[in-house]
Amino acid sequence: MASNNLVIVESPAKVKTIKKFLGSNYTVDASQGHVRDLPKSQMGIDVDHDYEPKYITIRGKGEILAKLRKEVKKADRIYLATDPDREGEAISWHLSKALKLDESGKKVSRITFNEISKNAVREALKNPRDIDMALVDAQQTRRILDRMVGYKISPLLWEKVKRGLSAGRVQSVALRMICDREAEIEAFIPEEYWTLEADLQSSGSGKPLTARYSGKGKSKSELKNAAECDAVIRGCRDGEFRVKEVKTSDRIRKAPLPFTTSTLQQEASKQLNFPTQKTMRIAQQLYEGVEVEGRGTIALITYLRTDSTRVSDEADLAARNYIAEHYGKEYAADAPAAGKAGQKIQDAHEAIRPIDISLSPAEVKSSLQRDQFRLYQLIWKRFTASRMRPAVYSATNVRTECGANVFQLSGSSLKFAGFMNVYTDDEEEKEPGNSALLKLTEGQVLSLKEFRKEQHFTQPPAHYTEASLVRALEEQGIGRPSTYAPTISTILARRYITREQKNLYVTEIGQVVNKIMVENFPAIVDRKFTANLETLLDSVGEGSVDWKTVVRNFYPDLAAAVETAEKNLESVKIADEESDEICDVCGRRMVIKYGPHGKFLACPGFPECRNTKPYLEKIGVNCPKCGKALVLRHSKKGRVYYGCEGSPECDFMSWARPAEKPCPRCGGYMVVRGKKLVCADRECGYSEKAPEEE
Repeated sequence: MASNNLVIVESPAKVKTIKKFLGSNYTVDASQGHVRDLPKSQMGIDVDHDYEPKYITIRGKGEILAKLRKEVKKADRIYLATDPDREGEAISWHLSKALKLDESGKKVSRITFNEISKNAVREALKNPRDIDMALVDAQQTRRILDRMVGYKISPLLWEKVKRGLSAGRVQSVALRMICDREAEIEAFIPEEYWTLEADLQSSGSGKPLTARYSGKGKSKSELKNAAECDAVIRGCRDGEFRVKEVKTSDRIRKAPLPFTTSTLQQEASKQLNFPTQKTMRIAQQLYEGVEVEGRGTIALITYLRTDSTRVSDEADLAARNYIAEHYGKEYAADAPAAGKAGQKIQDAHEAIRPIDISLSPAEVKSSLQRDQFRLYQLIWKRFTASRMRPAVYSATNVRTECGANVFQLSGSSLKFAGFMNVYTDDEEEKEPGNSALLKLTEGQVLSLKEFRKEQHFTQPPAHYTEASLVRALEEQGIGRPSTYAPTISTILARRYITREQKNLYVTEIGQVVNKIMVENFPAIVDRKFTANLETLLDSVGEGSVDWKTVVRNFYPDLAAAVETAEKNLESVKIADEESDEICDVCGRRMVIKYGPHGKFLACPGFPECRNTKPYLEKIGVNCPKCGKALVLRHSKKGRVYYGCEGSPECDFMSWARPAEKPCPRCGGYMVVRGKKLVCADRECGYSEKAPEEE
């Protein structure tokens, strides 16, 4: 008699995909994510009894568990097939506890597969194992530490700033990184520099060649002002430009590595303009299974949460065979590309890749939604490119001299496209061609046609985008693949930061929360501390560190810091500051309150009187356009700027805080940049030390 097998997965979408691969003696059902968690009403960790977590059934999961219990009774064997990471391992453990599988007398096994394909699922069923408690403990530790930070610090923020705020172990570090970058940008003082180009003509050629000044003799130098630029021009006006050196070499551009979670989020942001959360949502759909014409419900990509670039031997061979067949043998790589050495990589998973490379984007386009197609195409092209040969460029560099002044010419042309036949990105070569340069010979004299000089100013560090923040978090070891998207989504939802175009800006409320965290919980927002904690969590997952040791060392310091902050933060409270404005409904003196968009005026007679007004906070500086007072304002997304109280009649605005003192050089207005006052007109370039604050 055939045995009855129950396979429990996380999502209903997977049920449909996996059922196709298994016989009639297999039942597949879904837990629909976590079934147990810490309670929302309390911290849920028994500090007095060695930090034991108190798990409860998640509201709404009772019916799902009841259905699963019925299936368990009918089954002879149960396979827990949740996602192949520590979160999935924890869900399997919680299921075994909630369904009392230890007491059922049934054979219970854990199985994992990196892709939802017939071979992978059947192979997993042949290799069942026990639940990996080290991975479960790693997830528990992360959850407990996050809960401790959230439930100890958030109430402090509610009391001292406003309700609805939160602190988090990773989100607070991410917020600090954005605030630190904003401070760098605000304090940045542009420095002037000039570029000088010479159009040079060689005998017998039609179009002049453009050479760029690089310095004197063998030393490279920059032109800092117009006078230095003009001095070079005077020195070269009557001289001859002689070719001193012509160097030609092949330049190799390596094929990219296949996607990890982080690099997929970055590229989807750059190339498709997807927020990180959207990338993960669509990748989840492609992983779990979509309806493809002629094939039914099939999964298209491997597991989406990974920081490994490893690819299975079978997938690597299939890709190189596909490339040889469709592009030519010369395009297929001899060996797979190597990833970075020395990084802490969770190598249990492969890179993100298509399950079946022969299923090209063109073949599935009609079956996919537009965004699903675009993301699948990006993943398919990147993986295919990673199994191809490098691109080869012929690069030429020419050194010309006019007296002591050196001018360089450079160009390149593509000799062999390699992987670029399939995949290109923003870093694609944009140099001019080198065919004209190849005709130049050493000792040849070139005639000067004209000079072009241009003034530039150094640029401040770029604002973080979601893509660059993910890259920075990954580089500094903060968070893991599964945490990047939810971390950014949380600080956006709390309105600590705002997104304009692709850039992330801190809001006033974000600055207030960050200041409190930096001053009172320096360890929580310290990047190295957070990265070290991530390494410890990895060690728990490997079974080399006891999870309770991590929690025992963490909690007492956190509790002490919260206790100190509760005493010291009395004066930081931002609420109900009286204004000079009288309520025009009931006559009471209005108070300043804090809302999602910053400060506003409200009547203290609430709820009897519900009158509110915008709060225009004067900064003590008059508008350089019309002379009225400048006030602190907020954009629709909560970003701070300085505008005229006479708006909309006067359209003056400045992201940097204007200073009271006018520029002594040009008479325009100056702005505060860190500890300096700088003229708002970059071409003027005047700056001086800002007066000390009293």
